Amino acid sequence: MASDKEVRDAIMNGITFGGGFKPNRENPDKVKTKARKKAYQTGAHGSGAAKHKAEIRQRVKNRPTQRKK
Repeated sequence: MASDKEVRDAIMNGITFGGGFKPNRENPDKVKTKARKKAYQTGAHGSGAAKHKAEIRQRVKNRPTQRKK
């Protein structure tokens, strides 16, 4: 059973489970997102919607008007 001091401390300061979020120390402005990663962008992770979007991107890229001269 928890002591009186431990109960009072938990009420006043809250309870922490595990570690918290640690920000990226080397580059704090960088945003980490899965959407930017290659596997998610190309649909390699198994998402049908991402595969479909990758196909559309590829078709747009291959249009004659989109090709660099």
